[in-house]
Amino acid sequence: MKIGICLESLGLPLKRALHEAARLGVTGVQVDAVGDLAPEQLGQTGRREFRTRLRSFNLELTALGCPLRRGLDVAEDLQPRLEQVRKVMTLSYDLGARVAIVEMPRIPEAPKESEALAVSAGGLLLGAAPTRLHPAKSLREALTDLGAHGDRIGATLALECGLDSADKLAGYLTTFNTGSLGVNYDPANMLLNGFDPIQSLPALTGRLVHAHARDARLSGASRAGLEVPLGAGDIDWLTFAAVLESLEYRGWLVVERTTGDNRAGDVANGVTFLRRFVR
Repeated sequence: MKIGICLESLGLPLKRALHEAARLGVTGVQVDAVGDLAPEQLGQTGRREFRTRLRSFNLELTALGCPLRRGLDVAEDLQPRLEQVRKVMTLSYDLGARVAIVEMPRIPEAPKESEALAVSAGGLLLGAAPTRLHPAKSLREALTDLGAHGDRIGATLALECGLDSADKLAGYLTTFNTGSLGVNYDPANMLLNGFDPIQSLPALTGRLVHAHARDARLSGASRAGLEVPLGAGDIDWLTFAAVLESLEYRGWLVVERTTGDNRAGDVANGVTFLRRFVR
């Protein structure tokens, strides 16, 4: 396993963030494909220059994040979002990571018989006026499309888990005939949604392509949770790293901090903390 950091967690401009990553001694960085790193802004020359810049800092790109305003289960404007994800997947291949991360929505229940839509490009009810695809069909259409694109270009779509159990997600992914759908594992997401972040890991054996090192704590009678700095939460990181090792995971563990008043400091401390368990 290798340690990286999420550059967005530092809250710094790109060049300064790369300097900070190098100063921390990590070997990889995750960054969102937005702004100057958006696919439409980064031509072939820009892509070569970014790879050269990473090498100058002795860094690798672990994955590209692909933030979406709506989930892949939402039918409205789905095709433009799929095109954007395809572009980010292609960019991730060009930049050497070959992994793009999107948030996995909660797996929708299959539509009831009375709600079932005809399987057609437009999502039409037989003999009825045009209507929106059911969320279950929208998600299946999206992942089928993106999985096929990944198979063609050699990139993987890493679905950030947490809203469903690992067993349910693993079972769902087996229904797709593609090798390009994987999982970005975020143990804090799992904990905050009521799942055991360590016991959930084995169900995703063979699906883990990227992982976040993010911590959380459950507190109070309601067991409400919140994100906390790495090592200050309820996750047993020694056991977590040992289970990943037992599953022969050889990918990245990327320190991420999405809240807090000193996120850059928390990331730096998190890297130091994680080195106790990852060599």
